[in-house]
Amino acid sequence: MATHAAAVDVSHVTTHGTLLAQNITDPNIIGQMQKAWANFIKTGQVWALLIGLGLGYLVRNLTSYG
Repeated sequence: MATHAAAVDVSHVTTHGTLLAQNITDPNIIGQMQKAWANFIKTGQVWALLIGLGLGYLVRNLTSYG
């Protein structure tokens, strides 16, 4: 049995390093998470999350059979 190596033509593929890399301006990940959480609480989105979870649980239980 002869084995043949598959040749793949990638000459048409262009890569741009800037598309694959990120420019991190603030490396303080924990600080960013704390700021995002504080904003989540301050804007009241936590209440929307809790109400949505409660209603979803209620609808799931009311529509399930058995």
